[in-house]
Amino acid sequence: MFDNAVHPFDARGVAKRFRHAAIFGALESLEDGEVMRFVNDHDPLPLLNQIQQRYGSQVGINYVARDPGNIVIDFTIQLGAPAAVGAPAAAVAGGGGCGGGGGHGCCS
Repeated sequence: MFDNAVHPFDARGVAKRFRHAAIFGALESLEDGEVMRFVNDHDPLPLLNQIQQRYGSQVGINYVARDPGNIVIDFTIQLGAPAAVGAPAAAVAGGGGCGGGGGHGCCS
């Protein structure tokens, strides 16, 4: 994987009430194989559960750092993986989705 396929997302600079929506939007704008490197000051376990429910195996989750005050997670888009149960057909096909952009469109 090339470095230009890793996109940084520092959640610490996003207002709490917008965070999850911003993260979902960022994930949905990525192409197959791209990675969003997520940085936060706490372990976002509820967010990880929401990502798994919403996208299934289409978003891989890999901790890069898991230290107090410094959490770094790579979210990898894996379109060949099964979508979450109840996800729209666009999620499985990798088309359109809710953003209307060129991303993978794995939204519910």
